[in-house]
Amino acid sequence: MNLSERLNEDMKQAMKSQDKFKLSVIRMVRSAVKNIEIEQRKALEDNEVLDVLSREIKQRKDSLQEFEKAGREDLAEPLKAEIDILMEYLPQQLSEEEVKAIVQQTIQEVGASSKADMGKVMSALMPKVKGLADGKIVNQCVQQLLS
Repeated sequence: MNLSERLNEDMKQAMKSQDKFKLSVIRMVRSAVKNIEIEQRKALEDNEVLDVLSREIKQRKDSLQEFEKAGREDLAEPLKAEIDILMEYLPQQLSEEEVKAIVQQTIQEVGASSKADMGKVMSALMPKVKGLADGKIVNQCVQQLLS
C-alpha cells in the first residue's frame, strides 16, 4: 500500500470512528497532495508525498515555535497533536548520532574541509536523509563538523 492509499484508508477509518480532529488533519494533507497533483498533472510518487508531509510538518513546527514564544499554549496544543498525526506517515526518523555518522561520511566523500564547502556537502547529503531527518538537525551537524 502506497502512502496515498494509506492516507485514504486512514481517512475512512477516522470517519468511521468519528475522530474529527484526525479526519481534518488527513483531509488537509490529502488536499495539499491533490493540489500538487493538479499542478503537475500526474499522480505523486511516495517520495513526493513524503515531501508534502515534511513541508506540512515544518510549517507546523515553525508556527508552534512562534506560538510558544508568544505564550499561546491554547494554540500550541492542537498544533502538537497535528504534528504527531503527520509524523505517523513519515519513515522512522534517524537519531542525531546516525545523522552525524552520515554527515561525516558525506564530508569525506565530497572532500570538504571548511564552511565554504557547506553547499557541496548539503547537496550531496540531503538526498540521503530526505524524509529521515529534520533539515535543521542535518544543517547543525554539518556546521559543527565543518568548523
